[in-house]
Amino acid sequence: MSHGHPRSHSQHHHHHDPQEKRALQIRLSKVAGQIRAIDKMVDADIDCAEILTQIVSVRKALKSFAEVIIQQHTESCIAGTSDPLEGQRRLKELLTVLRRYVE
Repeated sequence: MSHGHPRSHSQHHHHHDPQEKRALQIRLSKVAGQIRAIDKMVDADIDCAEILTQIVSVRKALKSFAEVIIQQHTESCIAGTSDPLEGQRRLKELLTVLRRYVE
């Protein structure tokens, strides 16, 4: 799902099932819409508590999105590899990312 953004250092390319990809894109579109709404709320000087409530909602949506990505990556990219050494490398890579994710 590269949209003109630089790729990470990883050489691994994940190909999502078209239905999975569409579901991920729908989730991201909703989050993007929530963020645009927050921007409009700030511009309109809406009460801070209401803005913070929307921020909580966005954080929960992103957490849920990340959980789906983690699960798909674990099942498809780590468990699904035919090379045990490649599986170990991918697991180490995931653990490194997860350490940053939980900080």
